[in-house]
Amino acid sequence: MPWNVGVLGAGPGVAALHLPVLGRLAELFNVVHIADAGSGRAEALARTCGGRWSEGEAELLADRDVDVVAVCSPPAEHARQILAAVAAGKRAVFSEKPLATSREEAEEVVAACRAAGTILLVGTNHLFDAAWGRAKHHLLALEGRVQTVSVTLALPPNDRYHRLVAEGGPFQPGRRGRPDLHDPAVAAGVLKQLLTGLAIHDLPAVRDIAPSIDEVVYARIVPPIGYLVGYRASGILIQLALTMLPLGPDALWRLSVATSHDRIEVNFPPAFVHAGSAATRVRSVDGQWTEYRRDTEDGYVAEWRLLASLLAGAAPVEYDELLADSHYATDLADAAAAKVLEGVPL
Repeated sequence: MPWNVGVLGAGPGVAALHLPVLGRLAELFNVVHIADAGSGRAEALARTCGGRWSEGEAELLADRDVDVVAVCSPPAEHARQILAAVAAGKRAVFSEKPLATSREEAEEVVAACRAAGTILLVGTNHLFDAAWGRAKHHLLALEGRVQTVSVTLALPPNDRYHRLVAEGGPFQPGRRGRPDLHDPAVAAGVLKQLLTGLAIHDLPAVRDIAPSIDEVVYARIVPPIGYLVGYRASGILIQLALTMLPLGPDALWRLSVATSHDRIEVNFPPAFVHAGSAATRVRSVDGQWTEYRRDTEDGYVAEWRLLASLLAGAAPVEYDELLADSHYATDLADAAAAKVLEGVPL
């Protein structure tokens, strides 16, 4: 019998990502309830999968048919709703990233889930992409010393990302109603939210390579929406870059790792796109490229398959890793925001 899922949230991520994925995994999961925060979108989405709909979270959490709660609400709501799902006795919680917005929240959430035996999984889909698994295996097999890591995002204009910088405000609007990025406090807040909302896709994978943050070297917001952050972790120089141009660049989402032996590139499909796994290739010292095969399933499917394995008892819940991933992201975001507040120019 499939596990019954209740979804808290009815935004683009639910419509474009999770519902199609769960529809492909009908032997494992069945969406029985969707709740929105008053937008009215839950009804239309629930009708597509034959589920119930409601407004707010209370009715869904009280629904005895719901085994798994998918927390797909704005980031500021994640920790509170996970705790509410644990208190409601739900078997498992799938949370969109980030797990929490502070160290304290993350520790409270993980402790509550651990104490109650609630299965917890955070949807950092790039970490579960088969292409990243192959790249990590390559790094381990070569035993080459990692020298640099870079994550580069070039994204076309998208209302989802524009709204991201306003979540958790309020920020004083600048021209065209956008946040005034010339105000250091505003720029620091926007940078923190972009790192915990977009860079966090890749930070768990980066932590696999460089687990200990040493220092943030530079951190800048790049108007209209973007950032450039450089930091050292475990002695490795890491650069995170995001650009969103008004005319819209071709989408690019690339994680590159340079070692003493070669360079590895992992090119992920754009967010909200189901195009199979990332494409991985390796450039050796003689300039030759080797490309790894791609899987038909992407990280979105892989993360839900992992949740099914956790529910079946076939894999352990990695509470410590989830907490460490959350701490890594919030610590980096806090340090980068502090660097902006030191007066680093835009």
